[in-house]
Amino acid sequence: MVNRLGKQLWQWRGLWMIIPAVTGAIVLLRALGWLQPLEWMALDQYFRLRPQEPTDDRIVIVGVDEADIQAIGRWPMDDNTLAQVIETIQQQQPRAIGLDFFRDVPVEPGSKRLTQVLAKLPNLIGIEKRLGSQDASAVNPANLLKQKGQTASNNIVADGDGKLRRALLYWTTPDGRESLESLGLRLALMYLDKQGIQPEAESETSPALRLRNAVFPIFEPNDGSYVGADAGGYQILLNYRGPSRTFQTIPMREVLQGKIAGNAFRDRIVLIGPTAESLKDFFYTPYSGNTITTPEKTHGVEIQANVASQVISAALDGRSNLRVWADPPLQLFLKGFPLQWQISEPREATWILLWATIGGLLAWIYRNPRYGILALSVAEGCLFGITYGVFLAGWWIPVVPPALALGLSAIALTGYVSSLERNDRKLVMNLFGRYVTPQIAEAIWRDREQLLGNGRLKGRKMTVTILFTDIKDFSTISERTDPEILMDWLNDYMAAMTQIVLDHGAVVDKFIGDAIMAVFGVPIARTTPQEIRQDALNAVDCAVKMGLALDSLNQKWVREGLPTIQMRVGISTGTAVTGSLGGQQRMDYTAIGDTVNIAARLESFDKSIDGGLCRVLVSDATYQFVQSQFAARSIGSVQLKGREQPTQVYQIVATSESGLVPSTAPE
Repeated sequence: MVNRLGKQLWQWRGLWMIIPAVTGAIVLLRALGWLQPLEWMALDQYFRLRPQEPTDDRIVIVGVDEADIQAIGRWPMDDNTLAQVIETIQQQQPRAIGLDFFRDVPVEPGSKRLTQVLAKLPNLIGIEKRLGSQDASAVNPANLLKQKGQTASNNIVADGDGKLRRALLYWTTPDGRESLESLGLRLALMYLDKQGIQPEAESETSPALRLRNAVFPIFEPNDGSYVGADAGGYQILLNYRGPSRTFQTIPMREVLQGKIAGNAFRDRIVLIGPTAESLKDFFYTPYSGNTITTPEKTHGVEIQANVASQVISAALDGRSNLRVWADPPLQLFLKGFPLQWQISEPREATWILLWATIGGLLAWIYRNPRYGILALSVAEGCLFGITYGVFLAGWWIPVVPPALALGLSAIALTGYVSSLERNDRKLVMNLFGRYVTPQIAEAIWRDREQLLGNGRLKGRKMTVTILFTDIKDFSTISERTDPEILMDWLNDYMAAMTQIVLDHGAVVDKFIGDAIMAVFGVPIARTTPQEIRQDALNAVDCAVKMGLALDSLNQKWVREGLPTIQMRVGISTGTAVTGSLGGQQRMDYTAIGDTVNIAARLESFDKSIDGGLCRVLVSDATYQFVQSQFAARSIGSVQLKGREQPTQVYQIVATSESGLVPSTAPE
């Protein structure tokens, strides 16, 4: 049983060698970050495929578009106009107002009025850009708002391709001593405070933000498809509600003109920010790139609205944050190598291995290219369907690495199987190509898995019919004939006889000088009496046709002045062991056993028995199958050379039906 298991494992070596190799290669590529852009693209596509969620009516944007700038006549707008906008919004008592543009210096006229407005509004939050305590590119907030602690960060985190897929909830200094909430988070917390929901840590061991039952996992450098990303501050994966213009947006001029409903802002978060194309306050998101010429762009104020909506929806509605498998990665450090290799989390590696296995098995099972491609397409579809389905449920799991593993393992296994088949075909053709008909060769190739093993044809016990032929007095002829003429003459004879054997569906086993050994009933086993009988009939008929062909050859040779001959044939039916015999350098297909010995002894038995041009002796087993089709006479029970038991022998006789040619050539 152990040996059988070992042989089975060796036969399947392509699977257990290629699949882990493909998995390891994909995991390594992923660890090096080479698959990161493709995985971002896949995530973006899932965002675009996902149905757009309903508008979050808890958030309203007051946008400053091109028409607003034209109406105001300048940008930035003066403090008087800004104060008027804020006062109009505040009259409807919103929960929070966010200013998503910088206001660190006065813009006359109206500075005094704006200062008075800012001083009396506790629910107004301004922004500042924080990149470090000594960073010259930092942008300060309005001084009064800073003093009152009513500022927030509008820092964003862009990926390598320039798209925003993460949100910064808290900006922090590298040493962690200073932190500042993002504008979206600050507004969301102010909204939730009215609901009695206060921020807290997830647990004593985890600092992740909890709001009621909603937990916001802290982004790690290797979350999702990221490899060594900058995870500074408190970041989360941004779960957009949809493309741009997802939130209700009111042009600022309508606010100034009083053309808004009486409850447009009541009890809501109001974000004021630029939406004009000329102000270039926009970013690329997963929804960008729908078309080549006009990629989708999302304004900064909408980014902040998405952050606020994600926080509020998770806390109040149970809307899922975007989650990833979060097993700790295994890290490998190579001495003298500048790269820290992050080996994918165990779950992800197992996930990749699973799909590599599926691809390999499909290629192993479906070897027909048509069915293989179809099966592979179905598997790829299932993979995308599964990953898209869990994405809809709020999980981002790898899709590109398993898709590559599926395809590459299938390609590698297909190449491996093709290589095996080429070797098998070469083996089959070397063994049979010259000695069987194309039909038999095709049958052999079709059943190769049953016939071949360890680079050779397996030994099998089969019921066969063996035919031996030999030229009478060939030694005398060879002594009297020039060697070159003799070789051409003998090839003429062998070619004619071999073709007759092939025409009768037999395998030319070997040539032994002037002798031919042919086997009927191989290499595809005959299992029914009818098939075995047909092999015996084919063998005897083959001998008859050889006699007819020899008569034609003799007439030709007489005209050419070449020797004429007679031949002897021995035929026996019974069991024999068939298979390939030899070493790696030379291997032949043959049959061995008592049945082969009987046929050889019948051919050489009692050379005084006359049979015309072609004397045919058959064993009793063969005679029982052919007696109704061919006339025969009993020679008797004889003692064949090398056998202890006597053998009943019959001679196929010359009749008009048999076609055997009487002897007309001199001996």
